[in-house]
Formats: sequence, C-alpha cells, structure tokens
Amino acid sequence: MPRIEPLTPPYTADVDRALRRWMPPGVPHEPLALFRVLHRNPELASRMFALGAGLLGHGLLPAIDREIVIARVTARSACAYEWGVHAATLAPQAGLGMEQLRATTQPDAAVSAHWLPRHTALLHAVDELHDTTQLTQSAWDALHMHYEEAQLLELLVLIGWYRTISYLANGLLLEEEPWATPFPTR
Repeated sequence: MPRIEPLTPPYTADVDRALRRWMPPGVPHEPLALFRVLHRNPELASRMFALGAGLLGHGLLPAIDREIVIARVTARSACAYEWGVHAATLAPQAGLGMEQLRATTQPDAAVSAHWLPRHTALLHAVDELHDTTQLTQSAWDALHMHYEEAQLLELLVLIGWYRTISYLANGLLLEEEPWATPFPTR
C-alpha cells in the first residue's frame, strides 16, 4: 500500500485537465499512480511536469538511447514501478527489445546484450554515476565520441531525473501498475 494514496476519480476539473496533460493521447489506462500522488501537491506536480515532459517529448537524445538510460537508472535504483512503466510503453516504441530491457537489470548490463558502442558508453556512464556520483575521464570521452555537448548536458539531467523519480516511487512504496512489465527476478 502506498504511503500517500493516489487521487481517485472523480477529479476536480483542474486535476483532470492536469492529469490528461501528463498522459499521452489515446492511452487506455488511468493516469499513473505516480502522477495521481504528485497531484496531492499541484504546485510541485506542475513544476515537475515541465522537466519530465521536456525530457520525454522534446529531448535531443535518440529515443532508444533515452530509454536505455531510463531502464538502467531505474533498474540500478531497484525501482520496479518506473522500470515497468517504461518497459511496457516507451521502451518498445523506441525500439528497445525485451532481451535488451532485461539486460538493463543485470549487474553486467554493458555486456549482457548486443549493444551499439554508444549504448555501452551510456550504460557505463549510468553505472559510474550510480556508484560514485562521478564520471571518469574515460567514461566522459566514450560518451563524447557519440554525443554533442547539448546532448551530454541533457544526458546528465536525464540520469539525475530518473534517479529522483526512482527515489520518489520507492519512497512512496508505489505498487507496480497492473499493465506494466514485471521487473525481472534475478
């Protein structure tokens, strides 16, 4: 049971409008529990929406690269909630297969699947930041071979954002969405 209960319908007109903005058009699911909890504090939800929507809908990174990063960050953070949401929706749309998604949950993710060199660099960078909050020069150089500076800035924000989302979902004890992809057991 979550520590803060998500809002349930009927929503006020303002909350309904805000929640519909958070969900892609035509999605057959209720708004995510995470979004419904965040709307217990509408001001905070509004501020978070700008960054989250910007990273997902207007980013400079290729969608598959973005989803590899999100899968690895949420897997390393043991956030089954967010990993499962992305694995069921945005990751497949971006071209990430189930074998690759499962590999992001393994300790040796960078060698667990057939990754392009830029994807291996992403996985190593996520792991270094997760373990040390630093990037070695060799990790930075590996990224810089594949990405421009504006993309590298976005990448660092993306990694930090999904670490924050993982902390939020884990701290709230959010239960996995019923339609989400189950987090692989080791």
